[in-house]
Amino acid sequence: MLVEQIAVFLENKSGRLAEITAILAENDTNIRALSVADTADFGILRLIVNDVEKARTILQEAGFTVGKTNVLAVEVVDKTGGLATVLKSLHNAGINVEYMYAFVNKSGGNAVLIFRFEKMDEAIDVLQKDGFTLLSGEQVCAL
Repeated sequence: MLVEQIAVFLENKSGRLAEITAILAENDTNIRALSVADTADFGILRLIVNDVEKARTILQEAGFTVGKTNVLAVEVVDKTGGLATVLKSLHNAGINVEYMYAFVNKSGGNAVLIFRFEKMDEAIDVLQKDGFTLLSGEQVCAL
């Protein structure tokens, strides 16, 4: 149920994101979802890729600091209120969202919401109980 995500810490300067994506492309690593958060001095690039260990290794060899964390991928219908229904379910259970990002596979199809929670097991239980579809890493990469 958990999806592995890598987090790459990078200097907040021109070209760093281009460098990372070029390294992954040159090594046949496909990015399925990403999020970039920045501060004045550095950024955090969060990626879901088709081969986590390969991506982690090649980026570390290129001098980047890379971490690995687990996130949840929740599939919802891509329509008005889709995100709101998931967040309401989590709020009602007292579960706090640390961060999230999303992507849509096809217009009018389903959206995939990527979440990180402090209490991952509780979030899984609540979401499954409330009938939401959780995707594996393999399912996310197959989209």
